[in-house]
Amino acid sequence: MKSQTHLILIALTVLSLSACSQNYKNSNRLQQYDRAVSHASQRVQVQQRVATPRLVAYRPRTRPFYRQRAAHQQVSNRQVRRNQNTRRPVRPPVRPPVRQGQNPAQADIAELYAIGDKIFNNEAGGRIDQLVHWNPREDFASMGIGHFTWYPRGRSARYGNTFPGLLDYLQRNGVNLPYWVQRARFEGAPWRSREELMQAKGTPEVQQFAQLLYNTRHLQAKYIMDRAMRAMPRLVRTSPPHLRSLVANNLNAVANSRGGRYVLIDYINFKGEGLNRTGGYRGQNWGLLQVLEEMRPSQPGPQALNEFADAAMRVLERRVRNSDPRRNERKWLNGWRNRVNTYRNPI
Repeated sequence: MKSQTHLILIALTVLSLSACSQNYKNSNRLQQYDRAVSHASQRVQVQQRVATPRLVAYRPRTRPFYRQRAAHQQVSNRQVRRNQNTRRPVRPPVRPPVRQGQNPAQADIAELYAIGDKIFNNEAGGRIDQLVHWNPREDFASMGIGHFTWYPRGRSARYGNTFPGLLDYLQRNGVNLPYWVQRARFEGAPWRSREELMQAKGTPEVQQFAQLLYNTRHLQAKYIMDRAMRAMPRLVRTSPPHLRSLVANNLNAVANSRGGRYVLIDYINFKGEGLNRTGGYRGQNWGLLQVLEEMRPSQPGPQALNEFADAAMRVLERRVRNSDPRRNERKWLNGWRNRVNTYRNPI
């Protein structure tokens, strides 16, 4: 019995020593693994510490894209300004001389009122009932002091539908338009023929509207003047290259003459700018551009105004020759001549 007990104890001892040996081996392996991991992590940290300063210290030698674009834009802007400075612009019209005791603002207002009254007399004969009108043998109504064209809905606007633009201008400047006018501004003239308008002239609505157009005649003159001033630079650009110098010289000669602004503004309102070179009769237009091309070189003063009037009549007579004989446009020549002669001794 004792021998068996000794044998069991010996066996347990051997097993215990074996387990301890195995645990010791495993413990050594874990320690070796931990040391390897620690060593590897230390190497990574060292490499990061070495690499980080290089990344921080690195700077690209080329400019960032936004700086390149900004620099390129600055160069482009300088080039544009250089080109603009080398271009020879048309000299703007000078203001008329200011009388003693009159400031420039008062002179401009006085000139504007005078131009408005002259256009009112030229187009409507100075009559309020002619501010809403329809000329015989025309397919559009003539409205306001400038007899702006107003076509009925669906009709081809051969000479341009200019009255709606004036209505927009009046409304932007605080003028209260009648309801039927606001609606017709988008639909077209409310009369289909001259006969319809002549019958409607006696109605209170049309009479009140004619009075409104009379009360705003100087605002209409400002609209006509602004339109003419915007057209001046385009006159030179639209001319053929070999005529641009002549057009620019004649334009400046008239504009810098006393009363020259009335001459240019009235003729644009009378027969248009003439920028459409394929318009008119037989491909020949009769606007302001054609008159400036027809003029001989002139100097500011009476010479330029007389030369402008002579050239305007030559252009208008050419229009009559090119027109359809059935229209009998020759009947208008005397009235046109009377109007053009006002350019020789303007305001």
